[in-house]
Amino acid sequence: MIRTFAALFLILIVSTAFASPIRIKDLVEFDGVRSNDLVGYGLVVGLNGTGDGLRNSPFTEEIMSNILERLGVNVTGEQFRPNNVAAVLVTASLPPFARTGSPIDVTISAIGDADSLLGGTLIMTPLNAADGEIYAVAQGTIIAGGIAA
Repeated sequence: MIRTFAALFLILIVSTAFASPIRIKDLVEFDGVRSNDLVGYGLVVGLNGTGDGLRNSPFTEEIMSNILERLGVNVTGEQFRPNNVAAVLVTASLPPFARTGSPIDVTISAIGDADSLLGGTLIMTPLNAADGEIYAVAQGTIIAGGIAA
């Protein structure tokens, strides 16, 4: 009897050593707890000639002048046509129970006719939820990820 108990105890100890840990959040779903989809409209700069052609994407010029005016640069009546800028939509999914300052992945999609966004820098873009509140801010260098990268 003692040998059987010792053998079972040994098997239990060995089997738990090889078991993979399972998080409780992977097993349980709380009622009413879900992720929060976010969306924002922004500008990517530093594209080295692969940005929007502003003749085909006039909204890019408009957002660029709005951002510059907010920064104190007077652009009234000025015509600028840099092709190193692109207007983008930024989407993200804020996970449930995310804490303030937690990093989240965002997806950036060109709205205009930009050839490539790689290597550009996303200017600070507020991300709103369906209720209109800002829940996150996205900014930084754009890198490719995923299978199609």
